[in-house]
Amino acid sequence: MNYSELVASIQAYTENIFPDVTLSDGSTETTAEQVNRFIQQAEQRIYNTVQFPSLRKNVTGNVSTSTPYLSAPDDYLATYSLAVIDGSGNYEYLLNKDVNFIRAAYPNASDVGLPRYYALFGPQTNNMTELSFMLGPKPDSAYTVELHYFYYPESITTAGTTWLGDNFDSALLYGSLVEAYTFMKGEADMLALYNGKYKEALDMAKRLGDGMERQDAYRAGQYRQKVV
Repeated sequence: MNYSELVASIQAYTENIFPDVTLSDGSTETTAEQVNRFIQQAEQRIYNTVQFPSLRKNVTGNVSTSTPYLSAPDDYLATYSLAVIDGSGNYEYLLNKDVNFIRAAYPNASDVGLPRYYALFGPQTNNMTELSFMLGPKPDSAYTVELHYFYYPESITTAGTTWLGDNFDSALLYGSLVEAYTFMKGEADMLALYNGKYKEALDMAKRLGDGMERQDAYRAGQYRQKVV
């Protein structure tokens, strides 16, 4: 299901062309903007419920000698792993700790070495929307780092087509309908129906993202239905 098909389905199910809304700042929100918000809210709910591999991204960067800070990507949400790669190409995966742990473990400016820990340090002073990491100890040399992290893929509202729309359009559609019908203050029984359909679709998505894609037949054996 692409974006145009999704919008058409939302309007057909709700039998509604949403009216323009005047916001508190005097600007006007159009039907298209409202529908896009419903879709984006549904995407956010799905992405924070099911950990699909399509939500993962890998990037590499560099840290300088005696510089303990590393900038996070703009679209960073959470860490799967952070590794330092030494001059021989060996990966040293860092353990996640609090900033106060790193400060206490390496209190002196002379405490340098191959980093073993990292912590989320918070926004950078020159960009309050961008997070950064603190490494401990400070690097004793320039190293390459590899970050494996969770992010939101581009929304179908701007991309036109997405992995979620192509593979789990039912979750995206019913999630959007729940948001739309809540906005409409629709009938409770219909809202309950859409919410039930959304949960059914989400269960199927979780079976894939949190189940089948995290095992194989060699290690876990094939699924078998119990015979009664």
